[in-house]
Amino acid sequence: MGVKVNKPLLTSMAIALALTLTATACSNGNNGGNNSSNASTAPSNAATNSENTSSPEATDEALKPIEISAFIGAPGQAPTPDNKLFKTIKDELGITFKQEFLVGDLEQKLGVMIAGGDYPDLITANPKLVTSGAVIPLEDLIEQYAPKLKEHYAKYWNQMKDPSDGHIYWLPNYGAFQGEVNETWYSGPAFYIQKAVLKEFGYPKLQTLDDYMKLIRDYAAKYPEIDGQPTIGFSTLASDWRTFGLLNAPEHLTGHPNDGGVVVDNGVASVFADKDISKTYYKELNNLYNEGLMDKEAFTQNYDQYLAKLTTGRVLGMFDQHWNFQTAEDSLNTQNKSERTYVGFPLVYDASTKDYYRDRAPINLNNGFGISVDAKDPTRIIQALEALMDERYQKMFTWGEEGVDYSVGADGKFTRTPEQRTQYDDPAWKLANLGNGIFTYLPKLEGTLSDGNATTPGGDPQEFYDSLKDVDKEVLSAYGHKTWTEFFSSPPDNPIYYPAWQIDLIDGSDASIANKKMTDASLKFLPRAIMSKPDQFDKVWQDYVDEYKKINVKAYEDRINEQIQWRIQNWSTK
Repeated sequence: MGVKVNKPLLTSMAIALALTLTATACSNGNNGGNNSSNASTAPSNAATNSENTSSPEATDEALKPIEISAFIGAPGQAPTPDNKLFKTIKDELGITFKQEFLVGDLEQKLGVMIAGGDYPDLITANPKLVTSGAVIPLEDLIEQYAPKLKEHYAKYWNQMKDPSDGHIYWLPNYGAFQGEVNETWYSGPAFYIQKAVLKEFGYPKLQTLDDYMKLIRDYAAKYPEIDGQPTIGFSTLASDWRTFGLLNAPEHLTGHPNDGGVVVDNGVASVFADKDISKTYYKELNNLYNEGLMDKEAFTQNYDQYLAKLTTGRVLGMFDQHWNFQTAEDSLNTQNKSERTYVGFPLVYDASTKDYYRDRAPINLNNGFGISVDAKDPTRIIQALEALMDERYQKMFTWGEEGVDYSVGADGKFTRTPEQRTQYDDPAWKLANLGNGIFTYLPKLEGTLSDGNATTPGGDPQEFYDSLKDVDKEVLSAYGHKTWTEFFSSPPDNPIYYPAWQIDLIDGSDASIANKKMTDASLKFLPRAIMSKPDQFDKVWQDYVDEYKKINVKAYEDRINEQIQWRIQNWSTK
């Protein structure tokens, strides 16, 4: 199944937001490599930065007040009416955002929009919006009015073009790096386990799925309740588009990276959902279920319910992407339950297999914002997005206000006090001072600013470490690490086609129909298999395999493989 991680989240809810959130503490996404640097060590000068923006966006037309409606395809909370950041943007740039967050099912919401032909100005990416003609090409607008955006995406320009017509419809929200990128916080897929569980057993090394499940079993046996509620050994999520928690683990357990619904060997993709590598994993979940350790609501809970359950501190572990449950960890930290937050491990079936969970963050195609056909002034909108690429505003989105939320030393280095780091942990403070909801999907600087500072607090190694809580430092010290990424093998260079989950199946095509049927089959039969009696598992699994045989899986695989070869031919450096 094409289990995409359009995060937020995906590769995995994205390094810049993840690193922003490291001050406080997943499709897809994870960590970045180093690109060529033009960073200097000179201190920043906000006035100079503003003066340097005197291109098309600095004209009187570009400063004309505008309210931009934006649909954000994920749950979230609107900023407070007196939000400091958005007040500054309105006063200085004439930009007001009217933000709508997802409530309910994303596909259903988009279907209603498409059927009614009624769209906001900005809309988060989805291939069906291109197919239905809901968004406009952006390349000419960028070329004419947005030199910063053009420079930002220059290395990725050809990758951003839709293979069907060569137009650019989306402004990717993550994966365009500049300068040095420090990998500190891990936002991607892993088997997560509570820090309290690790501490209880002396911080053991966890390498295989068996190691991990034994620890969960041992801890649950010792502590059948946590804070007066029954302990849940393992949970998962299979709601809306967030099915990757249930479906993607087998590829990683066999040493493959996150290609969504396929594993790619020697450049050839194949579906793994109905293969033995998957059966082994779900049989283990079946064992957990029959032992009373698998979350009985895992297959019926929605995203909000899943987060609420994690927030109680009684879920020992899950397979997920870190960005996907970050808000639950924020709550646990606010409740002074940091020992109930999680550490990710790159588990494999066999210790001889090298893990491949952590990747070099690719440009996040098919994510970010597009401009809809209903937008009355696309030129002014692209000028607004261009203006927000100025480093002054990028710093405000990630670091906050200079002199209030962070300080600049004589050497130009950004630093924060313990109190400033603590307030950054507070979700209510964020809603009043930052713009995380919409910033997740906006174009953004990642890596290093022109003054040599990291684009986010978590991207600075020292600031990252200083921001950690004592429990976090204890965990890292026990394993001989300084950052969370060190739990994972260093990633190789991404294959030119990577990741396969970004490939557009084309809405209504045989490949897309097959993908939908495969997903439906998995969501129907996997819960049955996991919840079956042990002696019934094989029968239910065979029913699942038989259902797959009725689906045109080849159409799906052919589309993926065709596009892998297309990318190799068209994206490779010549």
